[in-house]
Amino acid sequence: MRHGTLSFIINFDVATGQVVTPSWGPTRTEADFAEHIRRTVEADPAAQKWHFVVDNLNTHQSETLVRYVAQKSDVVDELGIKGDSGILQSMETRAAFLSDPAHRIIFHYTPKHASWMNQVEIWLSILVRKLLKRGSFTSVEHLKTKVLAFIEYFNRTMAKPFKWTYQGKALAA
Repeated sequence: MRHGTLSFIINFDVATGQVVTPSWGPTRTEADFAEHIRRTVEADPAAQKWHFVVDNLNTHQSETLVRYVAQKSDVVDELGIKGDSGILQSMETRAAFLSDPAHRIIFHYTPKHASWMNQVEIWLSILVRKLLKRGSFTSVEHLKTKVLAFIEYFNRTMAKPFKWTYQGKALAA
């Protein structure tokens, strides 16, 4: 029997192997993702630059996110109108803006169909295998408590940077 669902937005710090500043809630809308990024940036206000590696989900290229990055990067240019003109015209124009290395907050997009390149996906597979696969949760609150406890346990006992083993050799047919 299902007791509901819960969406998590997770940051994986590739330098330490830890999960930092997780967010959770009933949805994963563009507002949820932008709020997650805002909370992450505000967690370390002294940081000069932020780099986020994300996939091509539409919420990772939203108008809300563009407006937030523009504000935090002191961009005063007109952003345009969503779906019509300027930076906000399309997902492609928004992604190009969000990828600009001159900004304080920079997004790096993994190629389509390459989730293995996004290290948070590797961590999520660990979460599934170690906690969720055989888990039984009596409520959404119980699920949230267990996931947050697992994050704390993982960070304390298992966190380390993932070691990439691929050597860049061509795959044989």
